[in-house]
Parts: sequence; structure tokens; C-alpha cells
Amino acid sequence: MSKDPTAIDRRAVLGGLAAMATGAPAAFAASPPLPAAPVVISVMDVGGALALMQRAFEDYRAANPKLVSRIAFVKAPAPELASKLKAQQDAGKVDLDLILTGSDGLAAGLEQKLWQKILPDFADKFPNIEENYEPAALNLHRAQGDGFGVVVNYYPSGPLLEYMPDRVKSPPTTAEELLAWAKANPGKFMYARPTNSGPGRTFMMGLPYILGDKDPQDPVGGWDKTWAYLQEIGEHIEYYPAGTGATMKEFGDGSRDIIISTTGWDINPRALGIVPKEAKIQTLKGFHWVSDAFFMCVPKGIPNDRLAVVLDLMAYVLTPKAQAYSYDEGYLYPGPAVKNVPLSLAPEASQKVIAEFGRPEYADLIAKNPIELPLKPDKMVVAFRKWDELVGAKRKR
Repeated sequence: MSKDPTAIDRRAVLGGLAAMATGAPAAFAASPPLPAAPVVISVMDVGGALALMQRAFEDYRAANPKLVSRIAFVKAPAPELASKLKAQQDAGKVDLDLILTGSDGLAAGLEQKLWQKILPDFADKFPNIEENYEPAALNLHRAQGDGFGVVVNYYPSGPLLEYMPDRVKSPPTTAEELLAWAKANPGKFMYARPTNSGPGRTFMMGLPYILGDKDPQDPVGGWDKTWAYLQEIGEHIEYYPAGTGATMKEFGDGSRDIIISTTGWDINPRALGIVPKEAKIQTLKGFHWVSDAFFMCVPKGIPNDRLAVVLDLMAYVLTPKAQAYSYDEGYLYPGPAVKNVPLSLAPEASQKVIAEFGRPEYADLIAKNPIELPLKPDKMVVAFRKWDELVGAKRKR
């Protein structure tokens, strides 16, 4: 029996393979056996999860030199993911083993049937996984992942308004006030294109709750108020950046006075000095959290020796020790997807960042406001397309 620390830690949180021995016949094939010689694993990040979890992946490699010789880390924009993977799979040569993605990349991969089914097919590697998830992370795992994406990090997300108090003396408190403010201050409000922005898509998906739309989970038949609002406020937005980072930079340099944010995008850019520490946050009347997560997805077509190591690696990064890294510098606050990961387990640097740049009001906001699921992946793809057609394509030039 292996005595390596990852194996011990993994057994501690997931309950061990023995917990699965109920005497019933197995309904699904077990995961492939671990290889006799170490392999190279390629991890692609299209959402920013490596900022939270790279150290956990490196810990696994260091503790398991007989399984993995090297982990290659690759980053790419989410919109490039599906076409890149599809080309590799069509050529019969998949060189990406594990994808870290938000719900946008997950949805695109599901639409094109790019992902290997993980659960329940390889449930032997993830005993008690549902019991160990935080409740809101479990909801995302069930509703969004559908067995193809395994939640690795979670946060309640937003949508939040972030504003500079020296430039916005009376921040909007309702959707109507935000629209009036944007009209009175053209070009000073901004959010990024939802297809490649967590805050952008959270704003898009949160508005149906704020506006009291017909069906917040139906972007085609239930978002009449939302699409009309986004089009109207869009008349006063200069342009939609391709990613959230640009909104933070322009907010930080004074080009924009109010932007759409989330818990993590509020804390992290202030900790990094991109946004002034003095920036404040505000919710709008009718606010519901729209939760978000990073998922681990495995492309179809990777050989069994690499698949075996990837599954073992995925199980390891769901342990409390590995999950504690996800507090990071507040990038996806709070971050851990599994239970029993207090801030005290995080590296000292993370604890200091949260103490200095976190907001005490977040605990109350999370406790007292509903936490909704994002759109199902297929509906999210539809919502992205409708936004591009109805909103993005009609922006002022």
C-alpha cells in the first residue's frame, strides 16, 4: 500500500475505496490501472484556475514521481478551447489531458461532445464525492457538470457593482438607478463580453432575478426584460472588452467609474494593486447570487496510462490540503469546493490577503441572499449567442 502523502490525504477526505465495498456488483467499469512508468500530463487552463491550484498540481507531481514525470501547464482563452480540442480529436492525437474551465468552456465542450464521462463511470476514484462537496458546489456539480465536469473550485460570484467612492458619491441601488446613472455618465459604466468573462456572464444571468423577468432559467422565452435592459444600457457603454482584466485595468486607471464585479474580482485586483484598495461594492435591489465554479474536464481520446494518472490527480486536488490553496489572493473568494477547508489551512500569504482586502459584509451577503445556479450549459451557449446578436453587435462605434 502506498504511503505517499497524497494517498493518505486522499483517503482521509474521500473515505477510501473500502467505503465503496457494499457487496453490490459494480455497475460501471473501474478506472484504468496506474502506469508502470511515469507519464507527462498536460493541463490546459482556460479560465484562471491555475492561479488557485497550480501549487496543488505540483505537490502531486512531487509526491508521485513514479506516476508523473512532468506536468505541462498551458493557458488559452476559453473561446479557443473547443476548436483546438476538436481538431486534435479529429486527427486522432489528443495531447491535452486535463482542462480547467469555467462554465463557458464546459458548455462549449458539451455542445460538441468533447468530454470523457467521468462520473459515475470512474466513481471508484471519487468515493463520497457528493458528501464532501459544499452544498452550493454540489448543486453546480450536479446541474452543470452532469458527470463530464468535476467541480474543483466554487464561489457565489455576483453580480456586484464595483465603484470608486470618490467619483460615485451615491452608487445605484436599483437596476433603474444604474440605467439612469449610465445615461448621465456615458462611457463610465462597463462590463466585459459574457462569453469570456465571469462577471459579464454573472451580470447577464443575474439580471432576470433583479428585473423580475418571466423565467430566469430560460434566456429565449423568459428574458424579455433582461434583453431590453441590456440593449438600453448598452447605448451608454463605449465597448465590451473580450475579458474581465481589461475592465479592471480601465476602472483602476480612472477610465471607468462603475464596473460589474464578483467577490473574487473585487478582492484580487485590489490585492494586486490594479484597482485602488478604496473601491467599494454595491448590490442592486432584488439581488440573487449566481454561483460559478471551475471544472475539471477530461478530453475524449487520451490513452489509458495518462487517463489513470489524470483521475488520480483529480482526486488529490479535491482533498482539503490541496483545496486550501484555492483561497489564493482572493481570486475566487472563498474558493474551496469541499467541506472542512477553513481559511486557517491556507498559506499564510493567503490569510493575510483576505484579512486586508476581504470584506466583512460578504459573510452577511452570502448568508442572507439566495444562491442560484447558472444556466444549464446548453442554455448558456444560447444566451451567449443571443447576447452577441442582440447586445454586443449593436454597441456604439
